[in-house]
Amino acid sequence: MAATFRGTTPEPPDARPRLTVLSGPSGVGKSTVVAHMRKEHPEVWLSVSATTRRPRPGEKHGVHYFFVTDEEMDKLIANGELLEWAEFAGNRYGTPRAAVLERLEAGEPVLLEIDLQGARQVRESMTDAQLVFLAPPSWEELVRRLTGRGTEPPEVIERRLEAAKIELAAEPEFDVTLVNTSVEDVARELLALMDVV
Repeated sequence: MAATFRGTTPEPPDARPRLTVLSGPSGVGKSTVVAHMRKEHPEVWLSVSATTRRPRPGEKHGVHYFFVTDEEMDKLIANGELLEWAEFAGNRYGTPRAAVLERLEAGEPVLLEIDLQGARQVRESMTDAQLVFLAPPSWEELVRRLTGRGTEPPEVIERRLEAAKIELAAEPEFDVTLVNTSVEDVARELLALMDVV
């Protein structure tokens, strides 16, 4: 089954790549889509976020996230070193500004995988960024994915589901919506939106 595309037809790209932001509720499959996309097209640069969250099994510092202390995150925020930052499920996440700007200046396609708060901040500071919302096929499927992870206690899952309701309601704020019915199809559509294929 193909992914569903909703929203406006993207404008033709200009001469330089623009920043693409992928957002959507927790459990919708953002990380899975990005991993599939980067396997096929490693030239797409994915920003590595800083977080105060503890690493999940298999996550590596500097690869999946920069795992930082609360004090280190406070310093990054105070010094204006983050393009965006947000608090989610009791942890803070942020995108290091310098690395993103360097890659864009070098003409590389840049992708941020961030939450709604972060996407809104990017929209404010980089108005030409392309915001892509990844939606689940249904609410029931999103609940199944979140509860099936088995990595978080029920109270954290409940907070994520409450946040998901807010995030789903914000879909109209995005330039394009892709419904994740097929990882391969969504990855292909995202690459096309970024003008990589």
